[in-house]
Amino acid sequence: MRMSIRLGGLLLALLLSAPALALSLNQAMSALPAAKAAGQLGEQPDGYLGVVAAGGNAAEIAQQINQARRDEYQRLARENNIQLRDVESMAGKKALERTPTGQYIMVNDVWMKK
Repeated sequence: MRMSIRLGGLLLALLLSAPALALSLNQAMSALPAAKAAGQLGEQPDGYLGVVAAGGNAAEIAQQINQARRDEYQRLARENNIQLRDVESMAGKKALERTPTGQYIMVNDVWMKK
């Protein structure tokens, strides 16, 4: 009985602490330049980040930033009465153009160094 109470308490503590372990958007934004420079993340034509090489917090960084981008794209689409995919496409084009040499971009579904 005591063992199951302890185990239940431990599981509850782990579940409650999981969100605290996740990166915040600010932390993800701060980590983005290093992740891009390390070749872990790259820009995609759809306006979102993609994982080039898994490692570190790359997937979590991409998830946090992509959610913020999607929220912003949805806001822009709504305010300008245009389709979300059109906003995503325009943002993706700009992101690919602005990506510095040596970082990754996706072209024709293939990651390549710019």
